[in-house]
Amino acid sequence: MPTNLPPFLIFYIAALLVLLVKGKLRTVLLIAAPILSFASLFLLDHGYTSQLEFFGYSLTPVRVDELSMLFGYLFHIAGFIAIVFSLHVKDTGQHVAGLSYAGSAIGAVFAGDLITLFVFWELLAITSVYLIWARGTERAIAAGLRYLIIQVGSGVLLLAGTVLHVQQTGSIEFNFIGMEGGLSSWLILLAFGIKSAFPFFHNWLTDAYPEATPTGTVFLSAMTTKVAVCMLARGFPGTEMLIYVGCAMAVFPIFFAVIENDLRRVLAYSMINQIGFMVVGVGIGTDLAVNGAVAHAFNDVIFKGLLMMTMGAVLHQTGKINGSELGGLYKSMPYTTILCIVGAASISAFPLFSGFVSKAMVMSALLHEGYNVVWLFMLFSAAGVFHHAGIKIPFFAFFAHDSGIRVSKPPINMLIAMSIAAALCIGIGCFPSVLYGLLPRGDVDYHPYDYTHIVTQLQLLFFSAGAFVWLNLNGLYPPELRSTNLDVEWIYRKAIPWLVGGAGTAFAFVDNGVRRGCLAMLFGIGDRLKKAFGEKGVMGGTWSTSVMAFWTAILLGVFLMLYYF
Repeated sequence: MPTNLPPFLIFYIAALLVLLVKGKLRTVLLIAAPILSFASLFLLDHGYTSQLEFFGYSLTPVRVDELSMLFGYLFHIAGFIAIVFSLHVKDTGQHVAGLSYAGSAIGAVFAGDLITLFVFWELLAITSVYLIWARGTERAIAAGLRYLIIQVGSGVLLLAGTVLHVQQTGSIEFNFIGMEGGLSSWLILLAFGIKSAFPFFHNWLTDAYPEATPTGTVFLSAMTTKVAVCMLARGFPGTEMLIYVGCAMAVFPIFFAVIENDLRRVLAYSMINQIGFMVVGVGIGTDLAVNGAVAHAFNDVIFKGLLMMTMGAVLHQTGKINGSELGGLYKSMPYTTILCIVGAASISAFPLFSGFVSKAMVMSALLHEGYNVVWLFMLFSAAGVFHHAGIKIPFFAFFAHDSGIRVSKPPINMLIAMSIAAALCIGIGCFPSVLYGLLPRGDVDYHPYDYTHIVTQLQLLFFSAGAFVWLNLNGLYPPELRSTNLDVEWIYRKAIPWLVGGAGTAFAFVDNGVRRGCLAMLFGIGDRLKKAFGEKGVMGGTWSTSVMAFWTAILLGVFLMLYYF
């Protein structure tokens, strides 16, 4: 195998070959693609960069450093698990989209310049939208269209910021950017923020991910937002504003997740909550904090993917995903139930599970840097995670009331994929030094299994569990009801059309007045304006040919302008 092979290339080649093969040969190809690509990753020389001249600029399609390698490993692992989970799917388009999407994510994290990043940034949107549309429902088509518009719009902002950045610095290299660049920095940060699901820019995630196919959601939950977190860690570490943005991201989804009925949408809100921890770590900017942010991104892909897979298996087997319609599934889906509990324990940061060893790094960094108030809010959000993801997901899907639904176990490939993810959740939780050795900010002198950390976290978890039990027994916990919860998407679904309609009405009124005034001025039409312009109007008299030609041109221009508007 050639050395220094672009790490995304095998995925793209496999996506093309999938179109040509069927049956067992396709299965072999799908499994072999991430394995071969992962092997090629080890052959990349540390510090290697590839150069390509493009219109006078030196592009860097591949840059190998600690940050890109960690996310490269992550997306290969996530891609392999998602592919195994989707092997039963007969839709060729989903396989092509999944491989292309994984390749685009890998290409983005290895991009060494802003132009290459922009290309992969847009490919992420184009290759992933089919995973939403493939479900075929009216809601999925509409959600996918909104998803595509917002993601492409994010790319436009990135391109605009890149153009200004190049004008200011003369360089397209993608390294630390910070906020010193003014407008260019804000545009690039906003582009990253949209893909990270910053507050008020987050509804593309909660709108689209729950409408994707059961396998498509697993791919989606692993790639887009984590690419954005990687970009923030490279371009904006130490940007204090991100601490408060991340804190808001960690807190507000809890209230929506607790009352949400669609369990995949609960996990979508939970994803924003977890990304909030990563954004806080990037905003702090210290070695401990950034290492904690990327470590939590690594773990989140695994345990959130596991939870998405368990809910995807439930949807695949029952055709239902609302908590109000489920319950009692532990009787016919016992293995899926156990695997879901492993994912729930991991996202809730139970000791010996993966979430504990990374979330604690961000929380410790907050205390070390004196952000005590933010730490309290993040502690509250950590308790909320246990409520909506650690308890609500497994409880209402597999326990709660008995819905009477009895199904067979999921396809074996689904169980294998979920088992791999569960094993990683436990393995990383028990042996965190393996993950710590991959982190980008040097040697990690951090010991998560400190007595204080363990006791504090167990107290938080037991208090949260007690609160859930007490609220549930007293009928105070929000029940699972068929409902529609409004979020910021109300703005672009209701408010913007209303505002546009109002503006159109106002413009039509002004346009009508202008037209009447022009007719009165030129031809004397309209009793009220005859006094101002005479009975015959400006055009009612005798004029030379040159003057008439002039007025004809003016009238034509006015007519075209009014017609266009």
